[in-house]
Amino acid sequence: MVTSKTPGTKTKTMQIYLFKNIQVVNEGKTETKDVLINNGRIERIDNQIGINANAIEINGEGKHLLPGAIDDQVHFREPGLTHKANIYTESKAAVAGE
Repeated sequence: MVTSKTPGTKTKTMQIYLFKNIQVVNEGKTETKDVLINNGRIERIDNQIGINANAIEINGEGKHLLPGAIDDQVHFREPGLTHKANIYTESKAAVAGE
């Protein structure tokens, strides 16, 4: 677990995750890999990654991981319900990972 504090923001606790034996779908192929996620980003994809004492290990057998996949069914509420949100506010939320 990593704690991060940006000036003027709340303190965030970042987890380190290690997915073991997960089916990674990337660049037109599917391969069984280990994937290390650190600070919310993919840090390493390899055939085998040694156990990191700080990482939460997740058994990925029978599961698929699609790095960089996006939700193309997002609704920006335009035209119409812009009193709830609009392209600007929803884009900011997406960049923030919300």
